[in-house]
Amino acid sequence: MNSKLNKYAGYVFLIPWFLGFFVLTLIPMLMSLYYSFTNFNLLSEPQFTGLSNYIQMFTSDYHFINALKVTFKYVFISVPLQLMVSLILAFILNKGIPGLTLLRAAFYIPSLLGGSVAISILWRQIFGLQGILNKILVAIGFVDLAQISWISNPNTAVWTLIILRVWQFGSPMIIFLAAIKQIPASVIEASAIDGASRFKQITKVMIPLMSPILLFNFVMQIISAFKVFTESYIISGGNGGLMDSLLFFTLHIYNEGFGNMRMGYASALSWVFVLIVGIFTFLAFKLSNKHVHYY
Repeated sequence: MNSKLNKYAGYVFLIPWFLGFFVLTLIPMLMSLYYSFTNFNLLSEPQFTGLSNYIQMFTSDYHFINALKVTFKYVFISVPLQLMVSLILAFILNKGIPGLTLLRAAFYIPSLLGGSVAISILWRQIFGLQGILNKILVAIGFVDLAQISWISNPNTAVWTLIILRVWQFGSPMIIFLAAIKQIPASVIEASAIDGASRFKQITKVMIPLMSPILLFNFVMQIISAFKVFTESYIISGGNGGLMDSLLFFTLHIYNEGFGNMRMGYASALSWVFVLIVGIFTFLAFKLSNKHVHYY
């Protein structure tokens, strides 16, 4: 009797997870897929319209193209820069320096706060027309540069969010640091005996050994960057900024679903978004076969 109870005990404990998965994830996803083929405004019954939402998306929605451009630019610039900064700082913090534990904690804080409403408001105060950055530029003599609002100018707006993204380097840095500490000291010593400089030790020995962690951080940060929303919504005031300069794909979905009450069309956008993220994730794993080595 006890053995039978033990056999099913695990399934009993999994019930909350199954409920959460089906009620909060799978069923809403399937409903969203159905709504993507309908005209649904949240107030009336959805009316099936076939592929009309997808046809409109690729033929007449210029905001869709703009949102793709802004999102791709943000992802493809911010993620490599963030990972580069994270990796460099991880190697620096791997050295035995005073206050190392405090520095690790301090560097991790931006990852906790970076996507918050408070930091987004602070970013507006820093890069606005009367912001801190322009006051600093005036103080050091660059008066002409201080005549623009960096978050409102279409040429510079997305770069302010790229800087914000790079500033959130704490999470990948901690993971890189853990990976560095897992490299056997004997391997480093052997490379030193063979005459490898510190630079070659890092580039030819340590980084190749860390390639699975590099892939993990890359994929996680790519997915996270595609999902950026709060910063764009707060800094642009929810409208995507001048000339859609801050209209990220997630903000476009939100505006269509809750701003224009076009939940069917927003669902179609969401599924295209899922497909795009899935393709880039697949490509990351596919292209990593030649460069990622598991030891």
